[in-house]
Amino acid sequence: MRALVVGAGLAGLTAATDLAARGVDVRVLEARDRVGGRMHGIEVAEGNWADAGAAYLGERHTELLALMAETDLKAVPTTMDGASRFALTTGDTRTPDAQSVPGRFPPLSGVALGELFDLLDEVTRAVRVDAPWLTPDAERLDTTTAAEWAEDNLRHPDARLFFPLFLGEMMAAAPADVSVLHMAFYLRSGGGLRYLNAFAGGAQESRIDGGAHRLCEALAARLGDRVRLAEPVLGVEQDDDGFTVRSASDAHRADVVIIAVPPVLADRIDFRPGLPAPRSSDRTAPGCAVKVHLVHPSPLWRDMGLSGWSVSSDGPLLSTVDDSPAGGVGVLTGFVTGEEAKRYAALPLAEQRAAAVAQAARLFPGLPEPIGFHVTNWLDEPYSRGCYAALFGPGDWIAQGPRLTRPHGRVHWAGTETSTEFFGLMEGAIRSGHRAAAEAAADHPTSGSAL
Repeated sequence: MRALVVGAGLAGLTAATDLAARGVDVRVLEARDRVGGRMHGIEVAEGNWADAGAAYLGERHTELLALMAETDLKAVPTTMDGASRFALTTGDTRTPDAQSVPGRFPPLSGVALGELFDLLDEVTRAVRVDAPWLTPDAERLDTTTAAEWAEDNLRHPDARLFFPLFLGEMMAAAPADVSVLHMAFYLRSGGGLRYLNAFAGGAQESRIDGGAHRLCEALAARLGDRVRLAEPVLGVEQDDDGFTVRSASDAHRADVVIIAVPPVLADRIDFRPGLPAPRSSDRTAPGCAVKVHLVHPSPLWRDMGLSGWSVSSDGPLLSTVDDSPAGGVGVLTGFVTGEEAKRYAALPLAEQRAAAVAQAARLFPGLPEPIGFHVTNWLDEPYSRGCYAALFGPGDWIAQGPRLTRPHGRVHWAGTETSTEFFGLMEGAIRSGHRAAAEAAADHPTSGSAL
């Protein structure tokens, strides 16, 4: 059996590793000149790496933890010691930029936040996570945007202020871009509202020591020359004897194919015979995320008794977190999400730097100019089309959901967007890779082991 995997992100590499271990002759074609997809490490100082893409994990991410153990990678805790910073505007009242407030949540009305989370919890619990399109009242939930839901349900100004910040942090989404069904499914799939939102004991508890990209690099190293870079796939033609997969530079034969790229990128591939319906729609939006890294000689905010965690209602950095490597430089990671990401991504680099540095100085008084500055704009990344994951807009789950994992002949689908468990997360990508490999192997059972 010959298998071809399109995409060398975590899902594709997981699928290829599984198939190779079954003795399958497998090849991986990746459009970029690197592996990892939306897991991307950048060297912010000599020997010091930061996650420009996917980064965080928790104890419920069992497949990810197992894969890390297999590849001798360790988890390091996300640093949250110290006070947090908040810069929030509610009506005519502005929380001072330099206010120090302990804890995870901003100093807004407890009544307002309690109501918001109760309402989110109610709609989240109602979702059928294994098949969102079969959720009771799914059609209404899927044709209503999260922005419309907020307008109809959130009465307190503080709740209205915090909701888009929360959605941006959790999903890299603007409320107008996603349906209520997708919002609720995403939160439920990720382990629930409180787990997904938490550092200690939650989905953001740890990072991979040295960067999450190391996991993909370790899997690629095991696969060796089975992985081919800089080969974007243009077409997949199925005939009686198998497939011809056309890349920009070559043609490859295979018996089964696994497509492990986001839905909107899968729709760019010329399938023959054609797909019964597109994998995405004109309502499917890219995850709106830009990641900013401010590099300092050391984590200077810790000397101020601060955690590095902040939330701001005015951009560009809607939240920040301390991602400093142990014993290395200080790395303050800023998240620019939702509508703010679209505005920020359009600025020249000098203006991006000036805005981010000025905001960091307001949030952390006395913080000097950084010695390094890095911006990763996922909105304009041609082989990702957004991050953290695709955003399903009004009608997408009803139209696309039932066929997200349905094979097209012997074409199988992987990627975090095809996982109803931990959708949008590294854990979801791995689980989708395992599933797709099992389906592909069932098409042509093969014994033996090559890894």
